[in-house]
Amino acid sequence: MENEVVTLAHGAGGKQTSELIKKVFAKHFSNPEFTADDAAVLSLGDGKIAMSTDGFIVSPFEFKGGNIGKLSICGTVNDLACMGAKPEYMTCAFVIEEGFPLAKLEEIAAAMETTAAKVGVKIVAGDTKVAGKGQVDKVFITTTGVGRIMPGVKTSGALAKPGDCVIVTGDIGRHGCTILLARENLGIEADVTSDCAPLWDAVKAMTDATHDIHVIRDATRGGVGTVLYEIAAESNVGVELDSANIPVEGAVSGVCGMLGLDPLYLANEGTMVVIAPESEKDKILDALHKIDHTKKAAVIGKITDEMPGRVVLTTKIGTKSMLPEPGGELLPRIC
Repeated sequence: MENEVVTLAHGAGGKQTSELIKKVFAKHFSNPEFTADDAAVLSLGDGKIAMSTDGFIVSPFEFKGGNIGKLSICGTVNDLACMGAKPEYMTCAFVIEEGFPLAKLEEIAAAMETTAAKVGVKIVAGDTKVAGKGQVDKVFITTTGVGRIMPGVKTSGALAKPGDCVIVTGDIGRHGCTILLARENLGIEADVTSDCAPLWDAVKAMTDATHDIHVIRDATRGGVGTVLYEIAAESNVGVELDSANIPVEGAVSGVCGMLGLDPLYLANEGTMVVIAPESEKDKILDALHKIDHTKKAAVIGKITDEMPGRVVLTTKIGTKSMLPEPGGELLPRIC
């Protein structure tokens, strides 16, 4: 470890990110509340709260469907929601590059205000630092959120069980594809808009319909494929996916086909993975289909006791293949 260095792959959300957390952060920060989930669950009085923090360094800071300000609110709100927590309060910290236009900074703040208002979360404190020219790529934002966990709701990546169904709350890969097209000079024209959205309303609708939900996970960095590998490892189960049922927008599929990418490993900022007993799937889907951002929710697979820690994909022609374990760096700076 003495001669090792941090690479971009360590921030991609895949295998290297997990190794970095284990080797450095979990080693020094470990305690009973330290979590591998999207937010920590903490006892407070007679109830429980969820707490999460997240950094956003997306490049470009503006993209089709949002900007870094909207993204920073959605990311933390969704991490809290994945634990069944109603987002209540947030703080934010800005690191701004010298020379950044004030008009753009105000657009970012306005997007944060609008998105927070939709959820009903209050931004109550913050910090601002200005870095010298070239020390920061325009603007970075860190947000921390606290939410109150609804009574009777308990979710964790360690709670998936054989027989459970795997649900995605919308089509996959749009955010990663949007950032790729905005950042790289690829000469590809495609009508793709980020799925960036706050998802508390969808989680509330699901948990109002049933408390019997085992896992809710925000499929951000590394996409759905990486999230499923994380859950498979945490719960010591296998995952079987049916590619025919995985919702992918036509334009995203086309871009991925041209560039040799797999939408299962592209980032999402408004799509979650939900794992619940088969008996609850109709209640969950009915609830999700009534929400604008989750109308495309679908069952894409199941949890099994075969090949624990692995994800198997059934192709459209009926053959089965092992989904590659996530690793390396596809798209830096997507969130």
